[in-house]
Amino acid sequence: MPRLLPVEACDLPEDYDPSVPPRTPQEYLRRVQIEAARCPDVVIAQIDPKKLRKKQTVSISLSGCQPAPDGYSPSLRWQQQQVAQFSAVRQSLHKHRGHWRSQPLDSNVTMPSTEDEESWKKFCLGERLYSDLAAALNSESQHPGIDYIKVGFPPLLSIVSRMSQATVTSVLEYLVNWFEERNFTPELGRWLYALLACLEKPLLPEAHSLIRQLARRCSQIRAGVEHKEDDRVSPLNLFICLVGRYFEQRDLADCNDPS
Repeated sequence: MPRLLPVEACDLPEDYDPSVPPRTPQEYLRRVQIEAARCPDVVIAQIDPKKLRKKQTVSISLSGCQPAPDGYSPSLRWQQQQVAQFSAVRQSLHKHRGHWRSQPLDSNVTMPSTEDEESWKKFCLGERLYSDLAAALNSESQHPGIDYIKVGFPPLLSIVSRMSQATVTSVLEYLVNWFEERNFTPELGRWLYALLACLEKPLLPEAHSLIRQLARRCSQIRAGVEHKEDDRVSPLNLFICLVGRYFEQRDLADCNDPS
């Protein structure tokens, strides 16, 4: 490269001490020249692949939701009511976040680290969903009382108020990916609603992709429900509604039902 500054050739003196700070601008420029001369021509970064996240690229799908079967789509009035209620929940959570964050957690509550995907899924959904369901139910009948390790911790305000936006987005990713390969459960629904309530706007690209993935998966499950009285229909409609109307992903929203 051409020389831009009139710096003399920097032969190292015998008493050169790199630990002594430069005393003049000329000494500083010579120090920079010396350090540059010591740099190798090619540098190879030592990267630990274990520290890299599984998904380095955010892929945003533009495909829409599957249309609701006849009689399954909620009315526009119902959707507007859900959006208004959800907005009120978010405002209340934001207003009282400091109070709930200061409340002590129960002794049996240990929140996982943000990067611990498996621990978060067990924390939210319970170990029961990762083991034989029948065996777990038999064990519960023999030991009455709520065992949150088995059934999962509910999204208490004292818990979600402690979660940073990075943690909210990560846990949402863990649960949405889990949902991609499994059916809808009440435990999952409670946490998805709480995480959406904590998600700050405007959305980051990763969060934008996740909520769209959630809405599409809900529409997929809904399309396979045989009876509209199924308990899953209402919460599935709710998440499609929140993604489409509150988070303004209009192409995913259900069409207005005149009923």
